[in-house]
Amino acid sequence: MNIEKLYKESCIWFVTGSQHLYGDDIFSKINENSAQICTTLNNSEKIPVKIIYKSLLTDAGQITQLMHEANSDETCVGIIMWMHTFSPAKMWISGLTKAQKPLLHLHTQFNRDLPFETIDMDFMNLNQSAHGDREFGFINTRLGINREVVAGHYTEDGVQQNIGNWSRVAVAWKDSQQTKVARFGDNMRNVAVTEGDKIEAQIRFGYRVDGFGVGDLTEYVDAVTAAEAEELIEEYQSRYSIDARLLKGGDEHASLIYAARQERGIENFLNEGGYSSFTTTFEDLHGLDQLPGLACQRLMEKGFGFGAEGDWKTAALLHTAKVIAFGNDNGTSFMEDYTYHLEPSNQIVLGAHMLEICPSIAMQKPAITIQPLGIGGKNPPVRMIFDTAPGKAINASLIDLGNRFRLIVNNVAAVEPRDLPNLPVARVLLKPEPDLKTSTTAWILAGGAHHTVFTKSVTNEQFCMFARMAGIEIITIDQNTDLNQFRTTLKLNEIYHGLQTLF
Repeated sequence: MNIEKLYKESCIWFVTGSQHLYGDDIFSKINENSAQICTTLNNSEKIPVKIIYKSLLTDAGQITQLMHEANSDETCVGIIMWMHTFSPAKMWISGLTKAQKPLLHLHTQFNRDLPFETIDMDFMNLNQSAHGDREFGFINTRLGINREVVAGHYTEDGVQQNIGNWSRVAVAWKDSQQTKVARFGDNMRNVAVTEGDKIEAQIRFGYRVDGFGVGDLTEYVDAVTAAEAEELIEEYQSRYSIDARLLKGGDEHASLIYAARQERGIENFLNEGGYSSFTTTFEDLHGLDQLPGLACQRLMEKGFGFGAEGDWKTAALLHTAKVIAFGNDNGTSFMEDYTYHLEPSNQIVLGAHMLEICPSIAMQKPAITIQPLGIGGKNPPVRMIFDTAPGKAINASLIDLGNRFRLIVNNVAAVEPRDLPNLPVARVLLKPEPDLKTSTTAWILAGGAHHTVFTKSVTNEQFCMFARMAGIEIITIDQNTDLNQFRTTLKLNEIYHGLQTLF
């Protein structure tokens, strides 16, 4: 798993529109200004992807050719488009209809301020973004082109942040086209929400889901030597607090060795097959000594997506979130809304799972321990235990409604942890927006799953960008959610997407 390499091998093309009406002399100035904008954007710490000034486009043939080139360039993850002057939009029709990469329309201009005392028609002819971009915007809307629009001067922090957010999602979109999920065992028996249309998921997102028997995995686990496991344990000792029973000479050391063998075995399996995500289930453990706990936590920390109980949609979405958050990750994990604290003045959610919460959200050094599980019928599994620090976050759920996918995003806040001495799992205490009753009602009305992607790094808007790139429904639950309006939105969306299936 090498998300850093993915970013290093990605770039964004920057193209500028104009026309020949103003004479060729103006083109050198347009190219100079465009290159300067790219330099400024590349110097911004908010934009993690290299931006390349690719071309000044002045006729339909150039535009169409560039779109063909972008489609076939594996390093190009998206295109930023800007109209320096007026660029008659009919010449963009052929190219835009052939574009396959994510598009961002940057509505800016080179100069920030008007030179009121010296402005003349030469200046006006050169700096026409105010109405050139409106012409370009019309043809995109007329064609139904899916794109993002960022408005404002390119030197502004907010503009650069918006471009950076989009660039991260564009990289994640590229990655999703090659995301492979290894599903060890099948879906948890009779669970509905973790099922879904894998063919449609591959068409819509690029996610490919392959099933494997647990026996396929145990071969890899069994092939890991004790020496390899001990090497991993040395890494554990340098990074985590470890229960003395699990250390060398302790009566549970063999369990830690086996947990390390599980980590290395699963990772070898995934890397060998090119898988960036995986699922497990505690109903299919044939040949395994314990349910993978520590292994799943460690692999999530390395950037792999994970879903418990066969939940391949959450596994794939988690990896997508890990890609978006890379280099700026304050914590992104598999999560489950497990139980509630319903004190009237302080209603909160206890988020956790039996074992598999990513240590990227830990507020303190995680503790590795071993405790009975009471489910799965195997030996007690090794796991990390930790709390999560307070802070703003997102819970996201991807569900399959039969005729479409829906991405549900809820703004939440992690709150100060409580002392939970008898709960041997990693956990987070959450306050969802706008409040627990409204958010859970809306979540249930929308069909949100009990598994989520919990992240302190990926924003609501980035999830919305990803949904728009995929062409799927997006539902947001936040401080402004009103249940009557929310019900109406769901009904209107149902009508809209129902009509979409007719065409």
